[in-house]
Amino acid sequence: MKPLSFFGSHNMKQLPPGAVFFLLSVLIFSGCSILQMPGPAPKQHFTETGLAYTIIREGNGAQPGDGDLVTLHYKGYLSDGTLFDSTYDRQEPVQIVMGSGELLPGMEEGIALLQDGSKARLVIPPELAYGDVGFGKVPENETLTFELTILRVYTPDKSFLEEEFHITESPSGVRYAVVEPGNGIPLEREMRITLHYTGYIDDASQTMFDSSRGRDEPFEFILGRRMVLPGWEEVLPELNVGDQAKLWIPYTMAYGERGRGPIPPQTDLVFDIEILDGEMLPSPTAFPVEGKDTIMTRSGLRYIIVDEGAGDPPMLGQVLEVHYSGYLSDGTLFDSSVQRSEPIRFVLGAGQVLTGWDEAFIYLSQGSRARLIIPPHLAYGNRGSGPIPPGETLIFDVELVEIHR
Repeated sequence: MKPLSFFGSHNMKQLPPGAVFFLLSVLIFSGCSILQMPGPAPKQHFTETGLAYTIIREGNGAQPGDGDLVTLHYKGYLSDGTLFDSTYDRQEPVQIVMGSGELLPGMEEGIALLQDGSKARLVIPPELAYGDVGFGKVPENETLTFELTILRVYTPDKSFLEEEFHITESPSGVRYAVVEPGNGIPLEREMRITLHYTGYIDDASQTMFDSSRGRDEPFEFILGRRMVLPGWEEVLPELNVGDQAKLWIPYTMAYGERGRGPIPPQTDLVFDIEILDGEMLPSPTAFPVEGKDTIMTRSGLRYIIVDEGAGDPPMLGQVLEVHYSGYLSDGTLFDSSVQRSEPIRFVLGAGQVLTGWDEAFIYLSQGSRARLIIPPHLAYGNRGSGPIPPGETLIFDVELVEIHR
C-alpha cells in the first residue's frame, strides 16, 4: 500500500455390597442416563467400486448431481489415524463442482450418495484416492478416511442459456446484457460493490466453476482497484445497482494464457451477476510530509514520522491496531482501512503482515502517525499480489491506534 510522494489408567477401590446396592438404587429410580442403552451404531455400506460409507446424520436437502456446487467441511485421515488435511483447521469450508474432475473419485462418489445437511464417513481405497503414486502427506497405496459434513448444495439456474438478450460489446471483446434492469445508482470506480455471481466455462457444457450463491454470501470488492477480472472492471461501470446481467468475458480479459484452478488456459467465461449495492468510498487524505525527515534503516526501509506518539514502542508478540492507506509508487490507492472504518489487528513480529511493517512498527509508539516507504524485497517482491505489480515499492500512511500490552 503506498501514498503520494516518497519523501517530505486409575486404580478403582472395591465398594462394599451395601454401597453398591444403594448406588444402583439411586441410579435406577432417579432415571439417570448412565443406565440408558446407546442406540445402534450407524451401519457401514459398500458400493461396487469398493467405497465404504457410513451416514452419521441424515440430511434433508437436495442430493448433489453433476454441475451442482457443493459446500462442505471435512477432515482427512491416513490409515494409522493421522490427520493429513482439514478444512476446520483452515476455518473455511471448501466448494467443489460435481462432475468437474477436481475431486478424488471416491470422494465424488461418496458425496453423490448424500444430501444437503448430511454428515458421513467415507473410507476410500487407494484405487479411488491417490493410487500407487501418493500425494503430499499421503503415501502410496494408502486407504483414506474422510469425515465430512455437507453444508449446502446449490443447483445453478441455466435457463438463461435458452434466452435471447440485447448484447453490448466493448472494444476489448467483453460482451454484456442486462437481463433484469435495476433502478439504483450507476456504478463508478472507487465504489464498494456488493453482488452475487455464478461463473461458468463458456463452452457447450457450461460447467459452473464458482458461485457466491453457493456460499450464500455476496462478494464485495472496490471497483477500479484491480481486485477483480479486467473484464469485470471494464463493463461494470456500464451497469446500475439492482441490475441482473450476463457477462461474456474472453480469456484475454479473464485468466489469460495460463488459467487458474479449475479454469483451463485460454478459457472464455460467462458470469451471471446481480448487483446488490454500490457505495462510494471517501478518499483518504495523504499525510503531510513536506519538510519532515526521512529515515532509512539498514534493510532499505524508509519512514517519516508525521506525528509523534506517546509511551514506549511496542514489543514483539504484542497485538497492534493500525489504520493504514496503501498506495502504489504512482500514487494509486490500492487499499485503505480508513475507508472501511476498521483498523487492522496483527501480532508484531509474527509474520502476519509485510516484512516492512514488522520492522517499521518497532520504531513507533501508540498514537504515532507515519509514512512508510517499503521496497519490493520487504513487500511482495517480484511476484506481486492482486492489484500490486511485481517489483513494486509500496507507500503506506499508518496510524498506530493502540498497543495491547
